[in-house]
Amino acid sequence: MRQRLALYLDLIRWNRPAGWLLLLWPTLSALWVAAQGWPGWHLLGVFVLGTVIMRSAGCCINDVADRDFDRHVKRTAHRPVTRGALSVREALWLGAVLALMAFGLVLTTNPTTIAWSFVGLFVTLLYPYAKRHVSMPQAVLGIAFSFGIPMAFSAVRGGELSWAGMVSSAPWLAWAMLLGNLCWVLAYDTEYAMVDRDDDLRIGMKTSAITLGQHDVRAVAAFYMVYLLSWWVLLRDQQLGWPFMLGLCGAALQALWHVQLIRDRQREACFRAFRLNHWLGATVFAGIVAGYALAR
Repeated sequence: MRQRLALYLDLIRWNRPAGWLLLLWPTLSALWVAAQGWPGWHLLGVFVLGTVIMRSAGCCINDVADRDFDRHVKRTAHRPVTRGALSVREALWLGAVLALMAFGLVLTTNPTTIAWSFVGLFVTLLYPYAKRHVSMPQAVLGIAFSFGIPMAFSAVRGGELSWAGMVSSAPWLAWAMLLGNLCWVLAYDTEYAMVDRDDDLRIGMKTSAITLGQHDVRAVAAFYMVYLLSWWVLLRDQQLGWPFMLGLCGAALQALWHVQLIRDRQREACFRAFRLNHWLGATVFAGIVAGYALAR
């Protein structure tokens, strides 16, 4: 049992929290913006736990979908499903149980948030297969990793279960923040794809690192810039003051450091830049939290 538990924890990347942190910070940022400050313990708990659980479920789905490709990639060949330590059926059962647990948390919110959760689940299921057919599958991942933003707005605002209610519960600001955050996902997941570029070329996988080619580093820098500038434009009317600007400046400095890390396209340096991105998101979130706290 101890060995099986270790395999299950490895499957959901329990010892690598960077993945769920990349999901968490923009979601919590949106939660604070939607609530104009502290959202309350209930919604905070729902979105923190829901983010961790759904990311874990996504790992199960992704590893099953990519098992035949992962065995040819140095970084992923050791994954439990890929090497046969866990069966496809076990991984799918675990993913289903985790997804149901996350859905149970969503059920404690409101009808519009429940409805949006199905859209988010669809995009999550779509991503692993986008890598076969889409030249920039990171854009699909960007939507999946950013979908907590409209869900956070919906959880705060609520509304009737109708088309009009869903639209009003997730206003244009939520979708604009999602598009801005998508650029951040494009930045860090291109860094991630740069690690496996040689292996992905050999097995025919499509990634942004391959599509962008020699323009990859400049594109990553541009994605960072669009993300930070768009969130500054979108949130400058929220009266967040100097803490928010300080958070954005701190994030911009980190982005510059990441671009320097990936400049020579070395595997370890690119992977390090990717893993450090959760600090960039945390810095932006801290600026938003401090801004609302001081505004009160």
